[in-house]
Amino acid sequence: MKLSQSILAVSVIAIMGVAAFGLSRQNVFATSISPGDLIRGQTYAAVYFMGKDGFRYVFPNQKTYDTWYSNFNSVKFISDAELAKIQIGGNVTYRPGTRMIKIDSDPRTYAVSENGVLHHVSSEGVAVSMYGTSWNKQIDDVPDGFFTNYSIGTPITAASQYVTADIKAGTTDINDDKSLAAPKEFSITDTGYSPNSLTVAPGTAVRFTNNGASKHTATSDDLSWGTGTLNSGDAFIRIFKEGGTFTFFDSYNSNNTGALYVE
Repeated sequence: MKLSQSILAVSVIAIMGVAAFGLSRQNVFATSISPGDLIRGQTYAAVYFMGKDGFRYVFPNQKTYDTWYSNFNSVKFISDAELAKIQIGGNVTYRPGTRMIKIDSDPRTYAVSENGVLHHVSSEGVAVSMYGTSWNKQIDDVPDGFFTNYSIGTPITAASQYVTADIKAGTTDINDDKSLAAPKEFSITDTGYSPNSLTVAPGTAVRFTNNGASKHTATSDDLSWGTGTLNSGDAFIRIFKEGGTFTFFDSYNSNNTGALYVE
C-alpha cells in the first residue's frame, strides 16, 4: 500500500503496519526528538514534521512528502503516548519551486510559494518559461479537501516573477517555509509561574510547561482559553494571534497568577 493511500487529513488517519513505510521496527523508539525531525507513532502510519514551534505538522499525502524528502530513512518512531503529547499544528504544503498544483473543481494551474501561497500561472507560455516544455507533466492534482491548506496570492504573468530554482532554494525545510520559531516559555512550578509575565509579538507561540511535582494549569481569567490539567512534565502550546493583555491563573492554586502581553 502506498503512503498516499494511508496518510489522510489530520482528522482522519488510517491504521497501517510499519511495512507501508519500508521502515524497521528497530527504530520504533527514538531516544530524543528535535525540531526538524520526521516522526510517527507505532499504531498509525501518518508521518509528521516536528516544527521549531513545538507543534507537529502532518503530510497529507505522499505527493506532498515527495516534494520535501526522497525517502523515509530519517523517520523516527516514538510511542503513541509520546506522540499524543505533541499538539498538531496543521498540514504540510508543497515545497515551493517544485511542482505545480491544481484541483478538479478549478481549471487553473498554480505555482506554490512560501507557506502554501498559490499563484495562478496565467498562460502556457509562462509555464514553459518556468518549467520547460514538459510543464504539463509537472502538475499534481490536490484533493479539494486539502486545498484549504493553501491561500491565493497574485497571478504570475511573467516567468521573471517566479524563478523556480531561487524559490526552492529559499525554503530549505518546513520551518523556513512556515516561518516557524521557537516558542516563548512559561515554566509552571509548585510556587508559581516563571517568568511571571512575558511580552511577545502577535503570532508568537507560547509554551506552558509544568516543571512542578503537582498538577497545574494556566487558565485565562475570562475562561476563554486554558492549558487544561498538566501533569508533571506535560506542556501546552498556544499561538496568540491578536494583540492584548492575557492574564491567567493556576486552577490548582488560584494564588498563582501570570500575564502575557501581546503587542
